[in-house]
Amino acid sequence: MSTIAAAVTTSASEIKAKHAAMWALGDYPAVAHEVIPATGPRLVEAVDIQAGERVLDIAAGDGNASVPAAERGASVVASDLTPELLEAGRARSADSGLDITWQAADAEALPFRTHEFDVAISCVGIMFAPFHEAAARELVRVVRPGGRIGLLAWTPEGFIGEMFTIMKPFAPAPPPGAQPAVLWGSEAHVRELLGARVELTFRKELLDVRRFGSGADFRDFFKRTYGPTIVTYRGIADQPERVAELDRELEALGERYRDGDLVQLEYLLTTGTVR
Repeated sequence: MSTIAAAVTTSASEIKAKHAAMWALGDYPAVAHEVIPATGPRLVEAVDIQAGERVLDIAAGDGNASVPAAERGASVVASDLTPELLEAGRARSADSGLDITWQAADAEALPFRTHEFDVAISCVGIMFAPFHEAAARELVRVVRPGGRIGLLAWTPEGFIGEMFTIMKPFAPAPPPGAQPAVLWGSEAHVRELLGARVELTFRKELLDVRRFGSGADFRDFFKRTYGPTIVTYRGIADQPERVAELDRELEALGERYRDGDLVQLEYLLTTGTVR
């Protein structure tokens, strides 16, 4: 291997290691089960998973969509880059009797055969793979012709999209060539990624969240549990003025969206049939 190739490989492996470590921080299962538990079942319903189908859940976390898919009688492979999340999912489903295999996998280089699955899904997961074209290519590759895909992603203009916009000036620089996660919540972007290979249908929906009594409650919960927020704050920990500024902006975001104890999170639901 040339020196240049070795450097590129090392850089790619470092990116993956940092990405996996970020999602192991905090308590993402608390986000999945206290804030967005309805998203997994909604995705499974939208793609109409059937008993006996072979299903791949990409960037599955601890199984927010994998478990309801398996509850329909599907044989599910729950894949994720972060082993700690897979372990949480494995423990969660250990006594369920559901047909779920928990497997470490990179969304941009899936270790599965071409056309291996009837359905591939991802619930606010694949959107965080930094290199979108690679992830999209792998998503389609592993699904048989006539099989289906289902994706749920936060929109750029919704609550979570705004949160990432606020955090961006405070966050570490992304890897060269990486694209913002919330672009997966843009119909135009998904059409560009998948439209030549998948017959697509889109629907924007709102998730009702009744978890936060104030903007400060929202901010503090995400500071404690959510990997990207934790990493952002760690990067400015030695700059108290910047920490205070980000605190104020995230609290204001929560207050702006809050109606009593209700916050609505907008997402794009993409379903399609592989050509």
